Amino acid sequence: MKLIHQITSLAITLFFLTAQPVHAEPMEVMQNDKIPNMIEDLNPFDPNVEEVLRHYDEIYEEETGQPSHLPDESFINDIIGFASCYRSECAVWAQVVKSSQRLYLYVHGRLADSWPVSTGKAGYTTPNFDRHPNGRIYDRYTSTKYPEGDYNGLGNMPYAVFIAGGFALHGTPRGNWPNLGRPASHGCIRMHPDNAYRFNRLVRSNGIQNVWITVQ
Repeated sequence: MKLIHQITSLAITLFFLTAQPVHAEPMEVMQNDKIPNMIEDLNPFDPNVEEVLRHYDEIYEEETGQPSHLPDESFINDIIGFASCYRSECAVWAQVVKSSQRLYLYVHGRLADSWPVSTGKAGYTTPNFDRHPNGRIYDRYTSTKYPEGDYNGLGNMPYAVFIAGGFALHGTPRGNWPNLGRPASHGCIRMHPDNAYRFNRLVRSNGIQNVWITVQ
C-alpha cells in the first residue's frame, strides 16, 4: 500500500509539472478575437492608418462579399490623354465648408442639395482636401474605439466614402444627429445616413474619376 501511495503521489506531481496553464487556451482565443476588430485602433491622423485599413478591407470583403474599393480608371485617362475633371467640372462635387459646417452637393455643375455635417472637433480638426476620393468605399463601417450606437446593422459610420487615408465622409447614428451643423467628430465628416447613402450611391454610379471632394 505504501508503494501504491508513493506512485500515486509521483503521478500527481508529474501532472502538475507538465500540464499547460489553464489560462493558455482562453488567452489564445482572446488574441484571435482581436483580429476582426482591428478597426478599433483606427486613428485617421495615424501615419500608418493605411496598414490598419488594409486589414479591414479584407474583413469587409469577407463578411459582405463586396469589394472594398471602386475601380481606379485614372490610367485610362493617362493613356488616351484626357485630363481629369476638377470640382464643378466633375459629374459630382461635394464641397464641405468647415466654417458653416455644411456640405454643398453639385451634380453636373449645378447645386443639387445642401445639408449640415460635423467635421472634427477641437484637437481632431479635419484637414483640408481638394481631390478625387481614393476609391475605398464601405456600406457597413464600424469603429469600436469611438462607439456611438449603430444604424440599421451598418455600424456607426454607414455609407463611408474615403477621401484619403482614414478620413471619410460617412453617416452617423441617431444619437449624433443633434450635433450635425457643428464640429463634433474625431476627424471624419459626419452626416445624416440618408444623405450619406445618397452621396455613396452617386460615387458608386459615377466612379471615382468623375467625383471631386473639397474640404475647406
